[in-house]
Amino acid sequence: MNMKNITIILLLSIFTMACNKKLDLQPSDTIDAEKAYQKIGDLNEGLIGAYAALTSTTIRASSLVSDECMLPSDNSTGKYVSTYRWQYDPSSTTITDAWGEFYITIDRLNRVLAAADKIKISTADEALRDQYKGELLALRAYCHLELLRYFADKYDPAAKGVPFMSESKISYPSRDKFGDVITKINADLTAARALIPASFDDKTRITLNTVIAIQARTALYAKDWANAAAYAREVIAAEPLADSTVFPAIWTPAKNNAEVLWRLSRTATDEDLAGDIYYDTRGFILYVPSFALLSTFDKDNDIRFSAYIRESPDAGGDNAPYIVRKYEGDVENTPNLADMIPFRTGEMYLILAEALAENDDPSAGADALNELRAARIYGYTPETFSGKDTLIRAVYAERFKELAFEGHRFFDLRRRDLPVSRIPADAVNALGAILLKSTDTRYTFPIPDAEILANKNMSQNSNY
Repeated sequence: MNMKNITIILLLSIFTMACNKKLDLQPSDTIDAEKAYQKIGDLNEGLIGAYAALTSTTIRASSLVSDECMLPSDNSTGKYVSTYRWQYDPSSTTITDAWGEFYITIDRLNRVLAAADKIKISTADEALRDQYKGELLALRAYCHLELLRYFADKYDPAAKGVPFMSESKISYPSRDKFGDVITKINADLTAARALIPASFDDKTRITLNTVIAIQARTALYAKDWANAAAYAREVIAAEPLADSTVFPAIWTPAKNNAEVLWRLSRTATDEDLAGDIYYDTRGFILYVPSFALLSTFDKDNDIRFSAYIRESPDAGGDNAPYIVRKYEGDVENTPNLADMIPFRTGEMYLILAEALAENDDPSAGADALNELRAARIYGYTPETFSGKDTLIRAVYAERFKELAFEGHRFFDLRRRDLPVSRIPADAVNALGAILLKSTDTRYTFPIPDAEILANKNMSQNSNY
């Protein structure tokens, strides 16, 4: 992105020198806020444009690199194969595209934020402007948290994080420390909470409950256990779990919003759909649920199994027995057209259980985990746990199931320096990509080489 800016500046300089008269040129990589944003509706359009830049990149990377999916013999396309086999480097766009995508979103929203207090609005529109500002601040926090999960060298306060961009400008930013980025994320979220009214309930956008959910996830990654539990409890009180009759419809064309905190609405014109990771609409199965994941479900009684997974129409022989259902959409008319759900209440129960276990209250943590399981599994009997470590292992096992194909598994393993370990049944086509330890180079995703080359202050992650 910086290289693009440099090229534009050089071209403009050459053009200016070639002219015989003075020209009043505006830089082509910036938008004059006074012209682009003149009324309250313009702010909304800019905000919608920022939302529109979000993609399924996080889901794709986490799913392919972790142990939640496998490369089946059905896949004859070669799509994403090098990523699945951990053969990525700083030039591998399947991994590194997230850098540009999130910073493009941040740049868009920073431009709108810069204009929000400059436009002339009526007194009646002040509350709406504040809401838009709150959404923008929360979205900026979310994007930086995703960048941290994706590109931080380690999830430790002193580790190399990512540049926190609070304004749109041409610059050569260095990497802020992980802990400093967390602090700035929290500041944005605190400000957003004061601006978004509780009455705003459009779940295709960031609501007050979404802000609190982002706070809970941020606290989880920061190991701020007390706040992680407190924020998760707030969300749970405001948005209960879906019951078993409506839970499967969260991802279907019915778009049931029970327990949904934020729904990224997808349309038929979108080029980036989560379903495209697992199935090519030309008729090719690409990636399927791993046998390791399949083995964790009670297939008869766990409602998540049939909501996330179904039998493959091509099952038999060397072909995979099951495929990912979660994002398949209307198979006959609009295959793979399904919304992404970045936040929902199920995750909050798991954050609460883990945070309570870490905060020396394993009994309450077990209650949270058992409550989630009871909502998902028919005839479930509450389980007791012998101690903190046993409970945390159970929470991780539950996250594996509950949040499958939602962009968490790889980052969950990284939070505790756990290896990616593929069982033999899942490694048939892995070409030796069986064990990825926390000490291996590719356990951390690389900063894109385009950024390293264009930005003199940017540093690469360890060992690349």
